[in-house]
Order: sequence, then structure tokens, then C-alpha cells
Amino acid sequence: MKSSIHPKYFSDVGITCACGHTVTSGSTKKELKTELCSNCHPFFTGKQRLVDTAGRVEKFRARQKVTEDKKATTTKKTKKSEDQAE
Repeated sequence: MKSSIHPKYFSDVGITCACGHTVTSGSTKKELKTELCSNCHPFFTGKQRLVDTAGRVEKFRARQKVTEDKKATTTKKTKKSEDQAE
């Protein structure tokens, strides 16, 4: 193997979860952070918790509403232009 093309491998990397749990592993990055781990994930804990902290659903609904509004205005414009053409 060529030595100059591979990234440096760190064998003792700390992976830190948002809940504070830390796991040691190996990686090409010095430090890793994650939002969920086996200590706080609802599948492993059996507790329901809202995972959508970034508001992804609300952002999607806002984008969807904007596109629906654009479609509604374009259909109104085409209807008016068709009525004027007759």
C-alpha cells in the first residue's frame, strides 16, 4: 500500500453522545459526536422521546405549503389567461 494516500488512523477515539455517554473506538477523525446512542435511543430504552429536535417535520411542511401556494397561483393565472383568450 502507498503510505501517502491513506488518512491517518486514530485507534483511541472518543465518541460522545448528546446525552453524555462516551464510547471508545477507532476512526480517521480525532473526535466524533453523535445525537443518539444505545443509552438514549428509544428503541433500546423502551421510552418514547421526541427525536425531531431540529424541526425537520415543520421545515418540510413549510416548504410543502410554499410549493402548494405557487401551484395555486400559477393555476389561477393560467385560468385567467384561458378565459381572456376565448
